[in-house]
Amino acid sequence: MHRADHHPSRRAFLDVTGAMVAAGLTAGCTSDSARPGRPAPTAAATPTPVVATGRHQAGITLPQPAQPHLLAVVADLGAGVHAGPLLAELGRAIRTLTAGTDPRLLGLPPGDLTVTVGVGPRLVRTAGATLPGAADLPRFSRERIAPRARGGDLLLQICAGDPLLLPVVGAALLDQAGDRLHERWRQSARRGANVPLGNGLTAPRNPLGFIDGIVGPHTTAEQQRDLWLAGPPAVAGGTLAVLRRMELDLPRFAALSVAQQEAVFGRRRAGGAPLSGGPVASGPDLGAKTPDGRYLVPADAHVRRANPAVVGAGLMLRRSYSTDEPAPGLLFLSFQNDLRAFTATLTHMETSDALLPFTTTTASATFLILPGFDGQHPLGYRLFG
Repeated sequence: MHRADHHPSRRAFLDVTGAMVAAGLTAGCTSDSARPGRPAPTAAATPTPVVATGRHQAGITLPQPAQPHLLAVVADLGAGVHAGPLLAELGRAIRTLTAGTDPRLLGLPPGDLTVTVGVGPRLVRTAGATLPGAADLPRFSRERIAPRARGGDLLLQICAGDPLLLPVVGAALLDQAGDRLHERWRQSARRGANVPLGNGLTAPRNPLGFIDGIVGPHTTAEQQRDLWLAGPPAVAGGTLAVLRRMELDLPRFAALSVAQQEAVFGRRRAGGAPLSGGPVASGPDLGAKTPDGRYLVPADAHVRRANPAVVGAGLMLRRSYSTDEPAPGLLFLSFQNDLRAFTATLTHMETSDALLPFTTTTASATFLILPGFDGQHPLGYRLFG
């Protein structure tokens, strides 16, 4: 595996060793509550394992809610490398890693670990120029993207409740690929605590303090309509992913009053309810006005400009993760069965969205998330043989 920093072995070793050292230091500390005469803290619940096989890959709608920690690795296939055998190997490694039987886990329990694999437009076009996922993501405004941070052949999305697993699993999969992959960029990120929305739904806050991902294909019917690909057979059960890393101008946003911040989003910061009123999980009433004729949800509010009904596009399953490096910001992920759901939404936002001036995109890619797999049907077999 050729890493972007050209030091694959040393970097992978430091990633894994650092995580294990951190675990050892934490385990060696004793709080006052654990001293003799004081009750020991309650042990955290063991995460429920997530089965890696099935019609859909894990890590999109399962588990629910999504795990709080993520590592995204974007890479290119080397010259002359065939995708089929590599994907089949990665699928077998994912099964052993998530089952906890792979010695490369270094004794760490897998818990709710998931690994989701996507292939970029260049690879999709080798299987069929008109297949879903064959189109590159267009360029948009407010981008400052280095060449290596745009596009890519392969996405490894590694998610877990235990952040120690991320570098360990990433190193195992990259070792499995060896020189057949050349890493472009990677990003570690995390999600905040989930906030109840009602009707059994939850969502975390984003780095700007607002509840994120309220609107989306949450029901089975919505997911069949807007999330999962129904065909052609080679991609049925998969979906399309958009991955965007953004820097946020947090000081400038924090300088706004709460009312101004709420006008940017079109929702209340504390509870997430639309400025037009109603429950947090309900859509905003975009026609609601004040007695003097002003819209309760401003004309340039994010919830209006990105509203699927206004844009005329389908729902996206959206997730935002907070990042510290290379700069404070977020990693945005969306899953949809039509790339237009994302491109039309962002195009509509670019004309007038009060949120965009606080963002600068520094990495961008789209991937076909492959259909599910099992022991008899390797990962990617229907697309690449």
